[in-house]
Amino acid sequence: MKERIISFCWQHLLLLVSLFVMTVGVAVCVRSMLGSSVISVLPYVFETAGVQKLVPALTIGQYTYVMNFILVGGQIGVLRRRFEWVQLFQLVIGFVFGTLIDLSMSLTGWLAPVGLWQQIAAQLAGCIILGIGIAMEVCCGSVTMPGEGFPVAVSRVTGVDFPKVKIVVDVTLVMLGVAACYVFFGAWQWHIIGVGTLLAMFFVGVMVRLAGRHMGWFRRLLAYRPGFRRYVYGLARFIYNRKEE
Repeated sequence: MKERIISFCWQHLLLLVSLFVMTVGVAVCVRSMLGSSVISVLPYVFETAGVQKLVPALTIGQYTYVMNFILVGGQIGVLRRRFEWVQLFQLVIGFVFGTLIDLSMSLTGWLAPVGLWQQIAAQLAGCIILGIGIAMEVCCGSVTMPGEGFPVAVSRVTGVDFPKVKIVVDVTLVMLGVAACYVFFGAWQWHIIGVGTLLAMFFVGVMVRLAGRHMGWFRRLLAYRPGFRRYVYGLARFIYNRKEE
C-alpha cells in the first residue's frame, strides 16, 4: 500500500513537471506573435476580447479552464453511459494546466521577439518545448488532457482512427478561433492565429514523435521510487564531497 502511494505521488509529480514544460511551450508560442498553438487559440482570442471588455476579463489560463470544462462535457455527451467517471479527473488536470499557463505567461513576460527571424525562432522553440512536454505527459500514463480526451471519445464512438479525429478537432478549434476574431474584432488577428499556428499544428506532432523515441531517461526517472532518507543521505554525501574538493 505504501509503495502504491509513493508511486502515485511520484507519477503525478512528474506529470506536474510535464504540464509545466507544455505550458512554457504554449507561452513561448504566444510570445512569438506569429500565432499561438492550437490548444490556446480560443483562450487567447477570448482573453484579447476581455481586454477590450467585450467578454469577461479573464486570463488565457482561466479561459483554458472553461474550454477544458466544455471538452469534458462533450466527452460525457458523446460517450453517455460508456463515460468512465474517473475521467472527471481531467477537470483537475485541466485546472492545473490553465494555472500553469498563466504562470508561464508571467515567466515569459520578458520575451518580446523583434523582427521576423526572432519571431520564427521563438515559435520553433515554443513548438519544440511543447512537443517535449507532451511526450513526457504521455509517458506518465495518467488521465489524458481534455484536449486529447475528447478526440479519444469521438474515435471510440465513430470508429475513426484517433489521429484523424484529432486533426479534425484541432482544425475545428482553429476555425472557431477565426470566427470569434471576426465576431469580436471584425478582422482576422494574425498575431493570435497566424502562420505559427499552422506550423504548430504539424511541427508539434513531429516533435512528439521524435521526443518519444528519446524518453528512456524519463521512463527511468518515472520508475524511480524516491525515499526521504535515501535522498537526505545522498544530498549530505554530495555536500561532503564538495567540501573535500
